[in-house]
Amino acid sequence: MPLFSRSRTPAGPASLPVDETHGVPEARQLLAALHTRSWPTAQQVLAAAKDADELSRLLSVGSNVAGLETWLPDVLGSDLDASLPSLLYGSRMIVWAWEARTGLRAKYVSRDQFELFFARLRIAEDCLQGVVRREPTNAAAWHHLLITARGLQLGVPEARRRFDQVVAHHPGHVQAHQQMLQMVCAKWYGSHEQMHDFARTAMDTAPPGSSLGHLVALAYLEEALDKAKYLTDIGGHLGRRRVRAALHEAADRSVRHPDYRRGPDWATVHSAFAMAFALAGEHRAAAEQFRILGDVVMEFPWIYLGDPGAAFCQQRNYVYARS
Repeated sequence: MPLFSRSRTPAGPASLPVDETHGVPEARQLLAALHTRSWPTAQQVLAAAKDADELSRLLSVGSNVAGLETWLPDVLGSDLDASLPSLLYGSRMIVWAWEARTGLRAKYVSRDQFELFFARLRIAEDCLQGVVRREPTNAAAWHHLLITARGLQLGVPEARRRFDQVVAHHPGHVQAHQQMLQMVCAKWYGSHEQMHDFARTAMDTAPPGSSLGHLVALAYLEEALDKAKYLTDIGGHLGRRRVRAALHEAADRSVRHPDYRRGPDWATVHSAFAMAFALAGEHRAAAEQFRILGDVVMEFPWIYLGDPGAAFCQQRNYVYARS
């Protein structure tokens, strides 16, 4: 399927806004509290998270609030032993670090950008290390330490040690698996073979119906993006018979399995399959995932195709017209 083509019968709008809250009331409440600098309310929302997956999702939402870095240090200073403000501040500093670095490949990032990137990541590392010293079983903190390990170039063995800490306390942590996949992909510190092996092993060792099957889709997307000279070449990589078969197997073992249940990161999970199936020309399978997503647009993985809201709608309109 062409990557960007005009649908004969457009099925919806040309673009939609990104909504990392998934429409979840708690996430929206957190955003409202942070925008008004109401830490007691924000703390209450974060403290009510039922597990590490939900806490990591809320932290992901909150960490994108601009200006958080200007007032949250005062909250930290008032209670140095409190973990939640340290977690949120560490998460925010990671996002702020990547804003300085940008999402470009390393050869396009200036020395000044890298210096600011590393400085902010070191602050995040210090905050998060403080959390795990106090709470060694805090899987959300270990998950974010996986990201600082990648950015600070601490190496795959150290990243693996941190990943092992996450899964020891929360085996199916979705975002931690996504971060470890990034660590071992070719554009960072691994290879296509290592990436596919990690994704496949995670899926094979997870219970039937686990969300972790989407890692297989992400791995094939990463490989196709890395090998494609132009965005329009991606479909050729994903459309190979063995790749399409692997995508269907992964969906059958995860989002299409009777035991599958949505988790806090459900939209990212279904987006990975929707994007991979759409680009592979598996229109019916892609349409099924788009129907589940509704109008929920995540930045990742759609940002790989440019503007997330436009890419989501373009692919959805195309497959709806052909399924």
